[in-house]
Amino acid sequence: MRIALFATCIVDAMYPRVAQATVEILERLGHEVVFPSGQACCGQMHVNSGYFPEALPVVANHVRTFESGFEAGEYDVAVAPSGSCVASVKHQHAMVADWAVEHGVKGADSTLAGRADAVGARTYELAQLLTDVLGVTDAAAQLGSYLPGTITYHPSCHGMRLLRLGDRQRALLSTVEALDVVDLPEAEQCCGFGGTFSVKNADVSSAMLADKVANICGTGAEACAGGDASCLMHIGGGLSREKRTTPQGRPVRTVHLAEVLASTRENPLTVDGELALAGQPAGAKGGAR
Repeated sequence: MRIALFATCIVDAMYPRVAQATVEILERLGHEVVFPSGQACCGQMHVNSGYFPEALPVVANHVRTFESGFEAGEYDVAVAPSGSCVASVKHQHAMVADWAVEHGVKGADSTLAGRADAVGARTYELAQLLTDVLGVTDAAAQLGSYLPGTITYHPSCHGMRLLRLGDRQRALLSTVEALDVVDLPEAEQCCGFGGTFSVKNADVSSAMLADKVANICGTGAEACAGGDASCLMHIGGGLSREKRTTPQGRPVRTVHLAEVLASTRENPLTVDGELALAGQPAGAKGGAR
């Protein structure tokens, strides 16, 4: 199968290792990964802040970029290592397109909503693609995933509430060889990021983050895994500022699902110092913090 990688803004700019790990996982399964060069922001930030007119050209660009590849047979599906961005593609794009037509916004296109729905229907979050499309149910057996240690797992709001991912991400983590996944108290509670919410409502966001950090550290885990780099960035910042450490005295980290699944005996994800796959360039931006 040929799969288009929708890298997302935050992964591309700050966590490129997550994109690299996603590609490695898919290629390990024998699939070809394509990177559509016209991709940019999905527009989630604009939509969540109420800037629908400004979101319209961003949405149109995403639809135009990915549908052209689908139509040309360059790839069969698209994947992103981000529940929130996939949720935007699946749930917000057509809504913005319909709103623009209804309100006579300049540049509105009556065909855009239907095209957005078509692109959204073929776009998947990573765990969703692995589980529902590619039939991966055992990460150790099918991906060679190996990571000795203990982690806990934070389900992001958009993945949980909009994509209805359920236990797909955690189920994959639980099949990684040598990895102990411990339950996170109040896991369903938001970490407080919410994009611009953390800026506009900083005090509330900080209080929510403090609760999340306390719950993570209460598990005794070495790291907190998740499927959204934005949430992990927020949580990782809280852990770092509070100088939280494991019972062994090491800093508590955050790590993306893709990086855990990409970790193998031959190329392990190290937890001594900055988390990174051994085969990735030293000092490269990204990875867990």
